[in-house]
Amino acid sequence: MATNQENGSVLIPKKQKEAVKPPSMYQVLLLNDDYTPMEFVVAIIQEYFNKDRETATQIMLKVHRDGKGLCGIYPKDIASTKVELVLTHARKAGHPLQCVMEEA
Repeated sequence: MATNQENGSVLIPKKQKEAVKPPSMYQVLLLNDDYTPMEFVVAIIQEYFNKDRETATQIMLKVHRDGKGLCGIYPKDIASTKVELVLTHARKAGHPLQCVMEEA
């Protein structure tokens, strides 16, 4: 703080507004393969992305038809964790299911 010499008042610097931008968001996508059973994919979507059976089935069909399907959009750390959980579960079950994240 600075003191004004003329009248002894204290000068308080104005606070500068800091622009806080929201964190980058990432899409978590499942990729199609010819080996992972559709029921397994539906179960993964329900378990790790908290989707109801109908929504999970729609996402699974999109993966099957279009080659990939969006499961959710999350901050980087959450998206990364979900990808790792899905991949670990799929490998333990013996399936080659691929799960990736892309910046939204």
